Amino acid sequence: MSYYEIQGGRPLEGRLTVQGAKNSVLPILAAALLAPGEGVIENCPDLSDVSTTLDILRLLGCRAQREGDKVTIDATALGRCAIPESLMREMRSSVIFLGALLARLGEAELFYPGGCQLGPRPIDLHLAALRTLGAEILEDQGCLCCRRSRKGLRGREICLSMPSVGATENAMLAACGCGGTTTIVGAAREPEIVDLQNFLRSMGARIQGAGSSLITVEGGAPLHPARYRVMGDRMAAATYLCAAAAATGDVELTGAEGDTLTAVLSCLEQAGCEIHRGENLIALRCRGPLRGIPPVRTAPYPGFPTDAQAVLMAALAGGEGSTMFVENMFESRYGHVDELRRMGAEIQIDGRVALVTGVGRLRGAALRGTDLRGAAALAVAALGAEGVSTLSQLRHIRRGYEHFPENLRSLGAEIRELP
Repeated sequence: MSYYEIQGGRPLEGRLTVQGAKNSVLPILAAALLAPGEGVIENCPDLSDVSTTLDILRLLGCRAQREGDKVTIDATALGRCAIPESLMREMRSSVIFLGALLARLGEAELFYPGGCQLGPRPIDLHLAALRTLGAEILEDQGCLCCRRSRKGLRGREICLSMPSVGATENAMLAACGCGGTTTIVGAAREPEIVDLQNFLRSMGARIQGAGSSLITVEGGAPLHPARYRVMGDRMAAATYLCAAAAATGDVELTGAEGDTLTAVLSCLEQAGCEIHRGENLIALRCRGPLRGIPPVRTAPYPGFPTDAQAVLMAALAGGEGSTMFVENMFESRYGHVDELRRMGAEIQIDGRVALVTGVGRLRGAALRGTDLRGAAALAVAALGAEGVSTLSQLRHIRRGYEHFPENLRSLGAEIRELP
């Protein structure tokens, strides 16, 4: 089993281009099912979650081929609607195929998805939205058998009780195959939702409102394959920025938009970092230890993203002063805390609240990744720590970060992967 060996205390400097967004490309690849013919997705990151998605597309009858950061999808021969449990369990976002398959074939059969263990994340909102549009869904021992009703799929008003990103995306995809107009009330507002809308528009879909809480889809528009470039990954950008803050240094990230990371950048500025935003560029300079900041409360976009909670906590743990984190999105997103404590971090947990007291400098330790963002957070902490750390369970990193050690080395980090 391979692991990273990280020598801490090396300032990070240089320029890095951020990968394509994981949370955009997965629903976009599923959306490619909506039209027969050959389309091209550019800026597609080389991640294990992407590879699993391509395996699912091939299993369903599509041709999927990667060349560099370009993926070609030909959904002409789409003929299967069932996804086996083995593939579904590899990532939670596989549930996005429900809406796309219902829209294109009128049926789908899959299992409850897997992914990181962050506490209960029911897909009830997904299923309720699809039922509103006319889907009949039978749940049997973890298997979901979905069919459009005899009356077909029809546009309706869908009211989401909370702004679920996945449920919003599934509703958008299914609505493209409905007759009439669908309105999604209480929709998630994340930039990745806007990216999915832009892709659907490039295919000919009549959809508007993404980025707001009300999305409208006029179903029935003829769709065609498209060539599309995925947005930059704001969570990868947040990780590299927090790494530079933890280790100190001066880095520039291209391919990421500062406007999509306002909440994170504000926290880093309060902690003592200098931030510069340009067109398609974010720059950070950090010359001293980070200081404690006002409470950080995770919330749906445009609030502080839950995916950035762990990496910011890791950076602040090696600073000075105290910071309170309140995790409002998931019940079990402090899996990284015990590992940070192995490095000397002072963190107290009480339910959804974590109080972090900076210790000035963390110490290198043997670490084990717990989930995607938690594993990245441990790498952030190790980069700023004194001494050598090892980080195992790299499968978590590979789910969401492309060329992670190579990118860090390009910024001056001393990190290597060992068998």
